Amino acid sequence: MTEADLVPVEPAPWASYQRRRAEGEIPFQRCDGCARSVFPPRVLCPHCGSIQLRWQESAGLGTVYSQTFVSGRDGGYHVLLVDLEEGFRVMASADDDAADYPLGARVRGRVATDSENADQEPRLVFSREAS
Repeated sequence: MTEADLVPVEPAPWASYQRRRAEGEIPFQRCDGCARSVFPPRVLCPHCGSIQLRWQESAGLGTVYSQTFVSGRDGGYHVLLVDLEEGFRVMASADDDAADYPLGARVRGRVATDSENADQEPRLVFSREAS
């Protein structure tokens, strides 16, 4: 093994993640060493320690793992934990009333921007998938 083999493919993956998210992707990394999904973005695989991580885009299809309501001054909002088909879990907003998202419900995610507040980061939003 040479010193070059120990240099991460991407030393600052969070910047690439944010750029891809701003472009409307649902990005994640896949490890070339063990073929497992890696999320959130990292420099090395938490499963096998490989530094050979490459970016992929999720189709956004998944299953509701959990949900909750976060109270706030503006009334609050629903939060979902979704297991995506590619093998990782994300936290996201519900597109409408989370009561319509029972555990195990099939959902489809998309990246939404807040048109009223351009300073806000793009957020992941899930909707019920048509049955």
